[in-house]
Amino acid sequence: MLLIGENLNVMSKRIGEAIRQKDPEPIRKLAIAETEAGMDMLDINLGPARKDGPEIMEWVVKTVQEVTELSLSLDTTNIEAMEAGLKVHRGKALINSISARPERIAALMPLAKRYNAGFIGLTLGVEGIPRDANERGLLAAQIIAEAANYGIPEEDIWLDPIVLPVNSQQIQIQGCTEFAMMLTELAPNSKSTCGISNVSNGVPGHLRGIINRTYLIILKRYGMYSAIADAFDEELKEIAKDKKPELEALIYRVMDGEDINMADFSVDEINYIKTARVLLGQTLYSDSWLEI
Repeated sequence: MLLIGENLNVMSKRIGEAIRQKDPEPIRKLAIAETEAGMDMLDINLGPARKDGPEIMEWVVKTVQEVTELSLSLDTTNIEAMEAGLKVHRGKALINSISARPERIAALMPLAKRYNAGFIGLTLGVEGIPRDANERGLLAAQIIAEAANYGIPEEDIWLDPIVLPVNSQQIQIQGCTEFAMMLTELAPNSKSTCGISNVSNGVPGHLRGIINRTYLIILKRYGMYSAIADAFDEELKEIAKDKKPELEALIYRVMDGEDINMADFSVDEINYIKTARVLLGQTLYSDSWLEI
């Protein structure tokens, strides 16, 4: 599974300050660290970038590409900033993201075509977050059809089901999982991705890692091509690179509904079993479910 490092984010206090001050050193150091951590791509998230967005995006892209050969995923809602980044990007960039909303399609798909960039197709429509896998499928089909009108091949589309936090949107987790299951038939030539850390957003900090890793295993089984993830979660990286086959096999047993005797497993394995059951909707989420 391909991993896109999520850490170059304006929401980070250290990186946000470096961007505002145009101090290249923290950005270079983090880009180098993510690259050395084994990321396949790096995401640059500037958020709205309302003030001097184009100038800032151009500067950040150039700064990062001074120290890494990795391609970049550019994430901002500022259209002018997005184009500024695409103009100076070396190699094939990835636009993060284009939703199924008409104004986003009209603004960004021409840029994807002009700069030969891939793009993340976000399954978000005019009515907001889709309710289930079927609505996600309809939005994905709409995105693919619109891209074809612009001459963008399906291979350049990375479909994102929108992973939501398990502590507030537990039922939506199953919708994402089911969408991943149907994607190979719906769009066999496309790629797929997700912000895996979104699933644990807002939960107690000590739970975030195990939730992210467990959900990565679930989606990986169904062919998820990539994930935007923490570059420094060592166990998550091992899962993505097929180095945790025993753990994956254990989660598969939960996914297949096997009756599991907890007495046969270590505390760490039991925690993964319990987490899988929560993410699969077999157990209701609570902040203390690992102790139950």
